[in-house]
Amino acid sequence: MSESASVVGPPPGKKVRRTSFNEGTGKLAALLLSPTLIVLLLVIGYPIISALRESLYTSGGIGDDGFVIEGSQFVGLDNFAAIFTGATGDRFWNAFYNTTFFTVTCVVLETLLGVLMAMVMHKAFKGRAIVRASILIPWAIPTVVSALLWKWIFQADGIANTVLGTQILWSTEGWQSVLSVIIADTWKTAPFIGLLVLAGLQTIPDEVYEAAKVDGASPWKTFTRITLPLVKPALLVAVLFRILDTLRIFDLPYVLVGPNKESVETLSILAFLEANQTRYGPAAAYATLLFIYIVVVAYVFVKLLGADVIGEARVNKPKKSRGKGGA
Repeated sequence: MSESASVVGPPPGKKVRRTSFNEGTGKLAALLLSPTLIVLLLVIGYPIISALRESLYTSGGIGDDGFVIEGSQFVGLDNFAAIFTGATGDRFWNAFYNTTFFTVTCVVLETLLGVLMAMVMHKAFKGRAIVRASILIPWAIPTVVSALLWKWIFQADGIANTVLGTQILWSTEGWQSVLSVIIADTWKTAPFIGLLVLAGLQTIPDEVYEAAKVDGASPWKTFTRITLPLVKPALLVAVLFRILDTLRIFDLPYVLVGPNKESVETLSILAFLEANQTRYGPAAAYATLLFIYIVVVAYVFVKLLGADVIGEARVNKPKKSRGKGGA
């Protein structure tokens, strides 16, 4: 007959406090994350605060002798008010329109091409590794190098005019400069969306497609009813990243077409040109408005489309019963 192990209980009359597994981990987590938070405050928080402060000041111009005429002066919201009035306001709204137009057009084209690239890269065929490497090469090229490459293609005697048999001046004002920026940006960053969508495709079990095939689902229904819903989290994150990146587009149109071109001037270019003329207050005001614009767009995108930036949908936890005798 086996002897049962004796259980040592608490002393009589002493209340036992139940401890949770996660108890005390909050302080440890804060301690471990504090170095990262400090770095983020220095790298992100300080520049944002400095830009907000600078937008409330105006700096004196530079005289003919090369010296600053007058130091910085506090002007409050005058820099923001000046943005929306007169010729400055017209230039701002033109840059705002160009920024929004490039974002909508490029992201839509990149999403369509990126999904198509992901579907091609996901298929099993001979030479798939070479195709994947070829598709990802444009994304690996630095943006400035890509802009210089396309600038050479769009020269008056470049490859584009030779193939089309025309003499289009791609770097001058007009629709051609806008089209050149859209083509170059789509070519470079569509593989980024394709890469993230490909990662989402590889998480879908093959059994799902086999069941759909047995049920007689057509390729289009398989794509719209199975593939697209299952890769939606990865696709929305990719689109969100591209929206935020395109809203601050600067180097591609600046290098490809050039500065002071009304047709491709964006808010980032406008802020850079103001800072280049030592007008740091207005430049900071432009940068602040662009920052607010990006934050609003990101918030609306996440709220309306349900983009899950952490890769896992939020689970609604059931509420605990508070009734008497409730579990």
